[in-house]
Amino acid sequence: MQTINERFRGCLIGGAIGDALGWPVEFLRLDEIKRKYGTQGITNLVKGRSNLVEITDDTQMTIFTAEGLLRAENRGRNKGIAHIPSVVHRSYLRWLNTQGVGNDVEKDGWIHSIKALHTRRAPGNTCLDALISGRMGTMEEPLNNSKGCGGVMRTAPIGLVFKKEEAFKLGCESAAITHGHPSGYLSAGALSYIIAAIIEGINLEIAVEQALEECKKYPSNQECSTLIEKAITLVKSDKPVIQAIESLGEGWVGEEALAISIYSALKYQDDFEKAVFTAVNHNGDSDSTGAITGNILGAYLGINGIPQNWVSDVELSKELSQLADDLVKTYEDSEEWHQKYPGW
Repeated sequence: MQTINERFRGCLIGGAIGDALGWPVEFLRLDEIKRKYGTQGITNLVKGRSNLVEITDDTQMTIFTAEGLLRAENRGRNKGIAHIPSVVHRSYLRWLNTQGVGNDVEKDGWIHSIKALHTRRAPGNTCLDALISGRMGTMEEPLNNSKGCGGVMRTAPIGLVFKKEEAFKLGCESAAITHGHPSGYLSAGALSYIIAAIIEGINLEIAVEQALEECKKYPSNQECSTLIEKAITLVKSDKPVIQAIESLGEGWVGEEALAISIYSALKYQDDFEKAVFTAVNHNGDSDSTGAITGNILGAYLGINGIPQNWVSDVELSKELSQLADDLVKTYEDSEEWHQKYPGW
């Protein structure tokens, strides 16, 4: 049995590892990946120009999602009220500031002070444009019609903190801050639900099936639901892995990224390495599908189910461990905590 701390650490660090594994091949076609890394594709973490095994904007924004949740809890406890999506939105504005875009958001808390986060790793244009707009998107009043995977790739921490149905709704709301198409935010809700179900001790297949049923309760769910169903069916088929993933898409949009990740995680649910190899070696958005798969299986297998050399090598591993442990606590009435996660 995994402890709760091991599952939380596994989720955040597993996501960072999948992100880092896919980052060097994000914009390569599969044949290009094989030419560069061999017939099996990329199978190990690669150091980038900074001589680090680099994370991307996927993990950066996941970190700021977690920060927003902890700030919202602090605010709710001390001020009696906290609209969680609004607090998360302000955390995303802090991320925007780390990307070199000036704004008047509070620059306090320990996350913004992590120097390594103040670097651009191919941030998504939709996220940048939506946050620069000065408005906060919602499901009811969307900023755009984007269903890019920039919403789903950052919402795993919501499933660590909230129960399943609440996690689904809040995952949707957090993604809708920047992505207005239903498939852009329902995929995020589904991921948050899957993580929450795993934390509750539910079997992975059942967690996915329950998330699918929850998704079907929301308007305009057909596109997302259909692709989740297809991923489940493909796992049970004898279709070759590469062809199965190709039939699910390339992962640039939310429902495809989620479906590829669900397929990879279910196909190799007892083998973190095989699952993330599968998730990144394809024609599409390899770092996002790697990150989401890593979030799911990291939560499922726990930190001890991930190769320890990967855990120690990935960028910001220590900080992610600390953040995971803080998410387990959720709140601490101490001056140090108030400095780390100010409830503005």
